[in-house]
Amino acid sequence: MATTADTDFSPLPFSARHIGALDESADTMLSSLGFESMQQLVDAALPASIAQPQRLNLPAALDEPQALDALREFAGKNELKTQMIGQGFYGTHTPSVIMRNVLENPGWYTAYTPYQPEISQGRLEALLNFQTMVSDLTGLDIANASLLDESSAVAEAILLMRRSNKKFADAKVVVDADVFPQTRQVVAGRAEAVGIAVEFADLRQGLPSGEICGVVVQTPGDSGAVVDHSAVIAEAKERGAMVTVAADLLSLTLLTSPGELGADIAVGNSQRFGVPLFFGGPHAAYMAVRSGLQRQLPGRLVGVSQDAEGRVGYRLALQTREQHIRRERATSNICTAQALLAVVASMYGVYHGPDGLKRIGQRVHAHARSLAAALRSGGRRLVSDSFFDTVQVRLDLPAEAEHVISSAEESGINLRRVDETTVGISVDETTTSPQLAAVLTAFGISADVAAGERLLADQGADDYAFAAPMVRSSEFMTHPIFHSVRSETQMMRYLRRLADRDLALDRTMIPLGSCTMKLNAAVEMEAISWPQLAGIHPFAPEHQTAGWRELIEDLEARLAEITGYSAVSIQPNAGSQGEYAGLLAIRQYHLSRGDSARDICLIPASAHGTNAASAVLAGLQVVVVATAEDGTVDVDDLDAKLAKYPDRIAAIMITYPSTHGVFESDVRDVCAKIHEAGGQVYLDGANLNALVGLAQPGEFGGDVSHLNLHKTFCIPHGGGGPGVGPIAVAEHLAPFLPGRGTGEHAVSSITSTPYGSAGVLPISWAYVAMMGAEGLTEATTTALLSANYLAARLNEHFPTLYTGENGLVAHECILDLRELTKLSSITAEDVCKRLIDYGFHAPTLAFPVAGTLMVEPTESEDLAEIERFIDAMVSIRAEIQQVIDEEIAAADSPLRHAPHPAAVVAADTWDRSYTREQAAFPVPSLRQDKYFAPVSRIDGAHGDRNLICTCPPPEAFAEPA
Repeated sequence: MATTADTDFSPLPFSARHIGALDESADTMLSSLGFESMQQLVDAALPASIAQPQRLNLPAALDEPQALDALREFAGKNELKTQMIGQGFYGTHTPSVIMRNVLENPGWYTAYTPYQPEISQGRLEALLNFQTMVSDLTGLDIANASLLDESSAVAEAILLMRRSNKKFADAKVVVDADVFPQTRQVVAGRAEAVGIAVEFADLRQGLPSGEICGVVVQTPGDSGAVVDHSAVIAEAKERGAMVTVAADLLSLTLLTSPGELGADIAVGNSQRFGVPLFFGGPHAAYMAVRSGLQRQLPGRLVGVSQDAEGRVGYRLALQTREQHIRRERATSNICTAQALLAVVASMYGVYHGPDGLKRIGQRVHAHARSLAAALRSGGRRLVSDSFFDTVQVRLDLPAEAEHVISSAEESGINLRRVDETTVGISVDETTTSPQLAAVLTAFGISADVAAGERLLADQGADDYAFAAPMVRSSEFMTHPIFHSVRSETQMMRYLRRLADRDLALDRTMIPLGSCTMKLNAAVEMEAISWPQLAGIHPFAPEHQTAGWRELIEDLEARLAEITGYSAVSIQPNAGSQGEYAGLLAIRQYHLSRGDSARDICLIPASAHGTNAASAVLAGLQVVVVATAEDGTVDVDDLDAKLAKYPDRIAAIMITYPSTHGVFESDVRDVCAKIHEAGGQVYLDGANLNALVGLAQPGEFGGDVSHLNLHKTFCIPHGGGGPGVGPIAVAEHLAPFLPGRGTGEHAVSSITSTPYGSAGVLPISWAYVAMMGAEGLTEATTTALLSANYLAARLNEHFPTLYTGENGLVAHECILDLRELTKLSSITAEDVCKRLIDYGFHAPTLAFPVAGTLMVEPTESEDLAEIERFIDAMVSIRAEIQQVIDEEIAAADSPLRHAPHPAAVVAADTWDRSYTREQAAFPVPSLRQDKYFAPVSRIDGAHGDRNLICTCPPPEAFAEPA
């Protein structure tokens, strides 16, 4: 009988919940590979030259309740106020049905980017709703499926105008002085890097002289002013310039749309459509353009196409428009977006409909008018008499402004200190009359709440505080989807119906190489919607945000320890933005030393496409280094490039482990060569999942790395975003972290807010805190084990293209299908589509080598799920063999017709060369648990030839004959 002394009553460590293959499963996998221990496997796979000599120096691992208690302690140090700061960020009510069924639903937040459209029809429809809503509100023809934040979206618009307006491409861009200050800062920094001349001017005084490429105006402006820009826009067009309007979406329910004013482009933020403040993000920005510019759009564009039977089907349209595919010819490095938050915003639009949105806009505006009237009657001077939701008051003395700000704060309200004597008040859909009364009291004006309510009721719905030409008269959001979902029951079922059309991590392993689709634990997600974290404004006073800043500083310190670097900035809100920030730091470091000739960035041919795109946007020239036959950097070619450009090497970008899924043994030597040439080493951290606890980039030669918190550190992919891409740097680059340095060569902020997408950082903090040093290391070793086990088990069916010196891979492997394709004409894409019938998301297709599949099981998958994937691949290999043996023609094979929706399998007629059973149930386990794709294979070419990027009419969904 067991005694208390030999019984362990402590809870299981969190790592045991996160890691799938433990104990007996791990022993089975190790044994099949010929290893007796994990350490033996690591010693064989990892080059000894980079091995980390000591364990990570991290605090002891917390269990789940302890982690939540720690997060509550952080949250408790924040002061939650009514946020009336504005400046592009506003209070909003997230409908509970959307909070529960989207933001907190793993069916939505664990999905991957919809590159396989047949298993992404639900989220593609939601994103198409977003595009339609934005297109209608802005009065422009086509909108994308979100960008990262408003300030960088304005910068993207400037780049778009520059490349589209070829006649004046080298002319200056004029930006209205009344844009948000954060936009001004981001635009100035990004424009300087690529040599665009930007002039900030008060456009109420007209356009400045000289040739102009493009003009940017904001409505409402930073001052809250609603200005009729039609004359400026007309003049700009006459002078050959293009025009971008940065517009508040809610204001466009009342204001004349940018398209009707003559704008070419509209950009902005959809945050106030149901997305919490999140201390600055993630929030889905948008861009809409007039017809003719759609092929220039950055980001992603959802389009309508059809499947093999002629059903309506959605896909990402114009996929070559994803700029990173163009590498050094790219004009944008956008890769991820903010898909999950765009879904939230779109469903907010669906739930409220155009009438509901307009009522919200009218109520917001009515509150602003009531506030303005009371301020005027109290003798206060308004900065602008024309406004939508923001009223700014100019006081006589700085002390008066300080008194108003502090008095409002004492009553629980944050106002904006615009400058020494100006106070801003922004109202939103959460604003109440008692709050307005408190604001007026802070200004020393007595306010009768009841009288205020009567004034609000008496104000006419069409009585506006802006000129008649700016009053919207056109309809918007006329599609039935924005008129047919009003009750919570309808919304709940609509969201469930869409989620059921997709394959996300809550259903199946997503074995995407390079993308690391691992567990996003529920406990990690829990805190992000707590009001004390989610309700904090990004520009709230520092003394109110102590908890947030402590959490961020602690996470940055832990990431620095993990990577072996000196300092970390979590500001970049995507991996591509981390690349950009890291390369800017390198560029500014060289400039600070008077080394302006260093303008070349060496990039291996196998690198991820965003590497080259980011280098171009950071003002560097890309020179490609060849890849050797074994997938490593061709050292001879590297030496030749270093000799050719002896004084121009700024940096090299290396992905480690390599994009080919192997540990390159000579990485230290490569880093040393670059340093000897006077350059810096950028180690891309996309594959850090294979290094944590085993090797530190900052210790084996890196000067800077970006990390993907949405990969290695468990922030979910959200169907294509949010992402966070912090950069970690060596000590000499710390002064060049975004927003941290001072002086001529400091790097300005690259996002709208100081801490980027802060709202999702508690996820990564919880993951690192609960795993601890041992758990993180065990996760890495298990990732190596799972990848090598899978590669070994499939090698006789699909050979692994690249391995390291001991025949092992890192955390992912590339399966080579090229010889099979030659023999059968069955392609890697055919295999991807057939995997859908087995209930799997496909591996990464054709990257980094065409005709291959890159597979990454991650550490979170258990042995049974890995075996299920292996069984599916072996079964598919047998189907390929049937084609090779001429038992069935490739054109008639289930591989070529895959996937098989229920409507096809259950049709009255069946004239295919294989059975319905083989189509739907190729392995016995599918008989009980079966996912049916909602459509057959999507015809991508049809969608590009017939580009439709808004919701199709209901009659388009009639079942094809």
